[in-house]
Amino acid sequence: SGVVKAEDYTLPSYVDRRDVPLPEVAFVRDLSAQQRALKEKEKASWSALSAEEKVELYRMKFNETYAEMKKGTSEWKTIMGGVLFFLGFTGFILIWQKHFMYGAIPHTFSEEWVSAQTKRMLDMRVNPVEGISAQWDFDKNEWKK
Repeated sequence: SGVVKAEDYTLPSYVDRRDVPLPEVAFVRDLSAQQRALKEKEKASWSALSAEEKVELYRMKFNETYAEMKKGTSEWKTIMGGVLFFLGFTGFILIWQKHFMYGAIPHTFSEEWVSAQTKRMLDMRVNPVEGISAQWDFDKNEWKK
């Protein structure tokens, strides 16, 4: 009967999270000889431990303090820089396309053309029930008020 070794991904893992104050395992799993000696010293009175030793014991159990977990990062600057870069790049592409790819605006967009087209639609009585011809007063030759 052979013993099957548990894979690392099946074992509990260490995670620093503010909502889970006590991780399932200690941060340092394989203790050095000095750390093992400190763990033995920990079993005695804590008043015999120095402040540095207490901090080292804490760091064996936890990677970060709450203050370190809550401290913000400057990652937002990188993200904003990336977003602004791509917005600017997109703007340059649009300017390039407008300058080199598209022609002039068609003459049918001119005000004279649109007014002539509207007059022709009125002359043809286009959509007289609810559309453009219904909004025109043919007796006074102006838009209904």
